[in-house]
Amino acid sequence: MAVFSLIFGCACHALWYLFFIVLVAFLGYSLYIKHIHMKYDHIPGPPRNSFFFGHTPTFLREMKAERVVHEKLLEWAQTYGPVYRLNGLHHAMIVVSCPEATKEILMSPKYPKDKFAYKRLFHLFGQRFLGNGMVTAVNHEQWYKQRRIMDPAFSSLYLRGLMSTFNERAERLMDKLADFADCKKETCMLHLVNCVTLDVIAKVAFGVDLDLLKHTDSPFPKAIEVCLEGMMYHVRDAFFQLIPKNWPFVNEVRQACKLLRDTGYRWIQARKTAIQHGEEVPKDILTQIIKSADKEESMGKDDEEFMLDNFVTFFIAGQETTANQLKPTAVNEIVQLPHNPPLPSIYLQVLKETLRLYPTAPGTSREVHEDMVINGIHIPGGVTCFSSYVTSRMDKFFKDPLTFDPDRFHPDAPKPYYCYYPFSLGPRSCLGQNFAQVGSKHTHSHSLATRPQQTLHICSHWGAVLAPCYSPFT
Repeated sequence: MAVFSLIFGCACHALWYLFFIVLVAFLGYSLYIKHIHMKYDHIPGPPRNSFFFGHTPTFLREMKAERVVHEKLLEWAQTYGPVYRLNGLHHAMIVVSCPEATKEILMSPKYPKDKFAYKRLFHLFGQRFLGNGMVTAVNHEQWYKQRRIMDPAFSSLYLRGLMSTFNERAERLMDKLADFADCKKETCMLHLVNCVTLDVIAKVAFGVDLDLLKHTDSPFPKAIEVCLEGMMYHVRDAFFQLIPKNWPFVNEVRQACKLLRDTGYRWIQARKTAIQHGEEVPKDILTQIIKSADKEESMGKDDEEFMLDNFVTFFIAGQETTANQLKPTAVNEIVQLPHNPPLPSIYLQVLKETLRLYPTAPGTSREVHEDMVINGIHIPGGVTCFSSYVTSRMDKFFKDPLTFDPDRFHPDAPKPYYCYYPFSLGPRSCLGQNFAQVGSKHTHSHSLATRPQQTLHICSHWGAVLAPCYSPFT
């Protein structure tokens, strides 16, 4: 009994000590949050939902209602001005829609991407996903080395040499649409355009002919779809994988990630072996990247992982952004220009106007380490966020912003001043923007060319880049 009493007494003391430690930690954390509030509260912004969670409940409510979160950012920008603050736990973010600050920060290489946002995509439920690829690399030197290797393969000059592939895949799509029109069947443009875009990426970038419009049993489209859905849950809910009912889906996401990386490893190794043996290889983006990488003096094992990271990044970002650029463009063209297809010279205007209203990657963020003044307001160093979705829908930058008007981007029209950046700006702008625009332009032009002869009912269903719950950043 005495031993039991001694153990019980020690346990009580331990619990008291633990309670005291937790209490001190809680009070310390509360004081730190208060310090953050005092540091940023001179900046305009919406009232916080709570002391601890800040504005997080508002975002969760918007996501649950399947509304576009950037609409809330637009509403706040119109209410509180071009600079306002948002809070979440001990984090504070500054949302900026001021063109001068956008130019100063995004155009400079000295402001890195926000670690908190982008490092969430390194792994997906424990499986390496985008890793330290072009989109997620925060370290400037690490990113610059990859960019230097990748740049030649994405130049306009190099892509123009691949036009036959773009045209061939666009023709296949038109044949498929013609079949549906002849049979008077409804079709979903999401699936068809995703397949075509993935076909183009596989052929142009990696010399692989998937022909997904014909071979519907390929695991690739499903793997990318699962990864994108998993990415949405992973980013917005830190506890998603801890809930037992989600474990089957979490495992499916991990397997999808592994499929993409394993496939990338096989394709890359096969191409490197062929090049080393002097075999004839396709003059595609993969060959260009491998040859550029071989010229680097310090290529190591990490660089092999970076190449796989970019393989996954290219399939995820390239497939989804190009496809989602095409779908709203097609709908806008059908609604706005039902009888008079535009001349080829304004295809690019149509695509740019589509990206204004429906930017495929509508936001980005940077870490600004030093204090600065934006729009007359002193901003402490921290995370600054930018949204092309917000600025592109503000009437102070675009007249009648919700009206679809390709003439905004006529060569003689005034150029938007750092308020339109669907592919981001500066040195960290999207590497694949030329690829996306070339692919979109050719597929779009082919689809419009066939439209006067046939009528097709399009079932509209958007993808995951500009989605109500999650929008990845460039």
